Amino acid sequence: MFLTRLKLDLRCASVRRDLASAYEMHRTLCRAFTDSDEVPPSRFLWRLENAGDTDGVAVLLVQSDEAGRWGRLPSDGYALDVESKAIDLDVLLKDDQRCRFRVLANPTVTRQGKRYGLAAEEEQLAWLERQLQKAGCVIQGVCRTRSERWSMKKKGNVITVQAVGFEGVLAVDQASLLRVAVRQGIGHAKSLGLGMLSVAPI
Repeated sequence: MFLTRLKLDLRCASVRRDLASAYEMHRTLCRAFTDSDEVPPSRFLWRLENAGDTDGVAVLLVQSDEAGRWGRLPSDGYALDVESKAIDLDVLLKDDQRCRFRVLANPTVTRQGKRYGLAAEEEQLAWLERQLQKAGCVIQGVCRTRSERWSMKKKGNVITVQAVGFEGVLAVDQASLLRVAVRQGIGHAKSLGLGMLSVAPI
């Protein structure tokens, strides 16, 4: 698995366009993981860590099965810096350890065949607890860092998703399940920059 930190130049028109729409950001990132528009990209997850600071730089994290070919990003000064490293989850994550975690996710519930975003904090936290239990973990402490509704156009249609940030500490009971959750992400709307679960042993 590879983890890449991209520093994007806010002076670049392509960057500003992508930051305004998670759908457009995903389309741009796909270029690093496929040879053509007709070939589906290899699996990757991403999360916007910082939408812009006093230096005019946005920070994006990308997690991927394959190394990204970052030279395929727009050539108009899109990325100021790219830092990639390989991560061995079998070495990083073990049973009976504690980890810090961070995730920007899309908590939902399905009722009568239709999916709804969860807006209440207690419902969002209960959703997260269920997801991490499936991942072989128990939450030891958590805080909600943000809760927003995103609306964007996708192929001419307007879509809306609930984006919720969580940070905290978890105890790992079954590292094998957590490795799967990290690789695949949790929840829905992964192509929109949601679901990437970041963990670091304490």
